[in-house]
Formats: sequence, structure tokens, C-alpha cells
Amino acid sequence: MRITSKGQVTIPVEIRERLGFLPQTEVVFEVEGDAVRIRKAEEQKDGRGQRLVRRLRGSAQVEMSTDEILALTRGEE
Repeated sequence: MRITSKGQVTIPVEIRERLGFLPQTEVVFEVEGDAVRIRKAEEQKDGRGQRLVRRLRGSAQVEMSTDEILALTRGEE
């Protein structure tokens, strides 16, 4: 196994399946002496959607009320 120029390695499919490392699985790297351990990150209490909303909250640049936005999306005048 070699590390790519981008610092990437491929985890063999047998290991991914055994440990349940699916696409988008969050992992943590731990250094122990001259070795590195990879493990699943602790489960977040909120999901991906909730994390995205939290990150975007307060970033809007349009100064419209919720009612104005809803009227606009419904085609109301």
C-alpha cells in the first residue's frame, strides 16, 4: 500500500466491510508511538442536515421576513 501525493490511502474492502466504514463515515486518526490508528469518530447527536443548518444559520444576506419569503415562493403578491 502506498500513500498518494495527496496523502491518501485506500482501506482494503475487507477491512471497510468488517468495520462498517461506509462512504462519508467520519474517522479519527490516533498516533501511538510510531504507529497510526484509524477508528470511527464518535457518533454525533445530530445528523448531517442539522450540522449544515447550524453552520449556515445567520449567513443569509437578504433582509426579508419569513412571511415575505413564503409569499414569494408561493407566488403570492
